[in-house]
Amino acid sequence: METTITQGIRVSVETFYQEKHSSPVDERFVYAYRITIRNESNETVQLMRRHWYIRDSNNILREVEGEGVIGQQPVLEPGEHHEYVSWTNLLTDVGKMYGIYTMRKEGDDTRIDVQIPEFTMVAPYRLN
Repeated sequence: METTITQGIRVSVETFYQEKHSSPVDERFVYAYRITIRNESNETVQLMRRHWYIRDSNNILREVEGEGVIGQQPVLEPGEHHEYVSWTNLLTDVGKMYGIYTMRKEGDDTRIDVQIPEFTMVAPYRLN
């Protein structure tokens, strides 16, 4: 599990290879990932936007950005957390992702960029 903390916001990532949705012959490798966002600050924050960088091992970079995460813009009081599962597909059996969540502090409407830790996705057979 990879973790970063930015201004009291902890982001942790866990990945899972999705063998039943992948097809190495067709260069389709699918990975699920579980994100846990924990507000360890003293302020209420809301997740407004996401910006992902997704890189295959053949050095193809894709960017994905938009509002919220999986259709939600969760508000986190101090001590609360939000967890969700999403997925991505790669053209290679190894790749990585990282990014930024733009959060809004409720007290003064300040925007902060919260780092999403870089994490590697590897098909299990590559680890043998």
